[in-house]
Amino acid sequence: MTTKFQWRNLAAFFDRRRKLLSMTFIFIDLVISSLTCAAASKPHVIALGKTISAKWLSTTGQKAFDLKVRPLLVDGRLKEYVTGTPHEITDRLFVVRRAFRANDALPSENGPRWQWQRGGWLMVDRLTGHISQLTLPEFDVFVSASSWYRDYVAYCGVTEDGKKLFAMVMQIGRRKAILKNEMGEAEAAAEPDSGCATPVWQRSPTRVTFQTGDNRKLVFSLHSRVVDLVEDNEDEEP
Repeated sequence: MTTKFQWRNLAAFFDRRRKLLSMTFIFIDLVISSLTCAAASKPHVIALGKTISAKWLSTTGQKAFDLKVRPLLVDGRLKEYVTGTPHEITDRLFVVRRAFRANDALPSENGPRWQWQRGGWLMVDRLTGHISQLTLPEFDVFVSASSWYRDYVAYCGVTEDGKKLFAMVMQIGRRKAILKNEMGEAEAAAEPDSGCATPVWQRSPTRVTFQTGDNRKLVFSLHSRVVDLVEDNEDEEP
């Protein structure tokens, strides 16, 4: 009887220990899960640092232009260099022009020879801290002047051979341009953003106006992700 009683007490003891350990592991798992969720949902700190004055060269390398560069910091760590004014898309997303240093040293030269350059556009997510490069077809980093409205960007694109000029409109999240209209021959550009005048946006209805080198205006209307050409004299009185 004594032996049976002792085994029964011992089994009850181990059963209580097992339940206690099980509850402890469940509690630890809940704590870890809550900490992980809290860390995942914590917004990142995105900041633009102090402006740096720099120089960047034309496509021919014969002329230098002033360039204002700022570091893009995520949680206090340098991620990219940017230039120009950011464009707010939503309270979470914004876009900004990238700047970077390229090594211009010849094989016969000792050590790197760093030169600042303008790049394409970056999209920054304040919640996740993620930075992504936007793909803009026919975008030329030297001559394409960009104009943002909401999640649309309008610019004058140039073919790879530098011969043709296009009126371009891209929308974030789409792989193809919602507008690509030929504007004529592209001229040799000696100045930045000189492919054409900066496109001008209009609200209600949503329209964008491109101006060619011969001062001819092309006006396009955007609705339901479809672009229509508006005649120049549409708003003129008869």
